[in-house]
Amino acid sequence: MKGLLGLLRPSTAGGGDGPPDSAMFSTAFSDHGADSSILVPWEARANEVGAKRFSAARGSRLMQELWARDKYMARLTLASVKQLEQFFDFATVPANRDIIRQAEYGNFMVVLLTGTVAVDRLQPWGERVRLTETRPGDILGEMSLLDSGMRFSTCTSLTECSIAVLGAQALDEMMMAEPALAASLIALLARKLSLRLRLVSARLVDKRD
Repeated sequence: MKGLLGLLRPSTAGGGDGPPDSAMFSTAFSDHGADSSILVPWEARANEVGAKRFSAARGSRLMQELWARDKYMARLTLASVKQLEQFFDFATVPANRDIIRQAEYGNFMVVLLTGTVAVDRLQPWGERVRLTETRPGDILGEMSLLDSGMRFSTCTSLTECSIAVLGAQALDEMMMAEPALAASLIALLARKLSLRLRLVSARLVDKRD
């Protein structure tokens, strides 16, 4: 954990008093193909899908209840999840809306609090494959939050959904204000992401065979 905390502490080039260097998630990948002009931030997607904000207190309560039952996220204490409240946006999204789209560049992740979201991937040979239908507590889009890279799949609300959204700028703010909390969250996201990618890879191989 100390090593991860060291990576998360913002530093300045040459030890001066300038702005933080590329340890910040909102700028770290700006020179790796993720041009800020093509990024789709949550604010733009929220307007597009007609998302309506609801109270952080309610959203935090839902997230606490769901993550308390998750094998990995339960490692965050209730107090830690409560701390996260200030960095997340909470919103309701109508049914049949693309919250995340395959092949776009994004810099936010979503925690599903209520409802169901379909995760589909359009394969190079033209087949649209349903990878999964998520349940409350599941996390979507964390890969692009961490690297501002291209989205792997399309995530579409099948019902009205309540979601919690964490963007790169908010993650930067968490790193500054609560570095230990940010380190814990990022470590857990990385573990869950690794497991998910292994499952998805196996499923895609089965589908093609």
